[in-house]
Amino acid sequence: MVLVAFASMLTVGLLNRGVSNSIDSAIAKGQRAPAPDFRLPVLTSVPGLPPAGHQLTLSSLRGRPIILNIWASWCGPCTSEAPILQSVWDHYRSKGVLVLGVDVKDLTGDALAFHNNYGLTFPSVRDGEGNIEGPYGTTGVPESFVIDRQGRVAAALRGPLSDAGSQANLPGFLAVVDEVRAEGAPST
Repeated sequence: MVLVAFASMLTVGLLNRGVSNSIDSAIAKGQRAPAPDFRLPVLTSVPGLPPAGHQLTLSSLRGRPIILNIWASWCGPCTSEAPILQSVWDHYRSKGVLVLGVDVKDLTGDALAFHNNYGLTFPSVRDGEGNIEGPYGTTGVPESFVIDRQGRVAAALRGPLSDAGSQANLPGFLAVVDEVRAEGAPST
């Protein structure tokens, strides 16, 4: 029995090697961990960001709230989440919130086809090797993060966004987005 438990722990440890838990640990303590910076090529862009093919760093986006979504075209749950993310982008972009997708372990053509098939207009960057997964503690796709204006992670959602049924987590996630949006917002 002890040998089976040890083998299970070893397997989980090997599967999660290089995966940080600093984001989840900070959130569990009511704190915000710095969002790990990255420099990745832009897959799809919007005005104000570098054009497709150019590099984008997360740190260059400081000062605005960000919903960072890690996804892939081959991910089944990403297909049901895509329309939800698009509606979040449609609602929040005029309020200064950026939805930024990070396509991982995918082919560029497949990722672009996914964007086109689902009518996605929010920008995405491409991480073909999945290097972002370790620093963000990602163990699967999709996963979403709310990043505040100071570049700190305010929320981490491990799994797909859902707006229906017993799995509905969108209202709570958007409550954090609204809280982050209100923090340090320019007065009108």
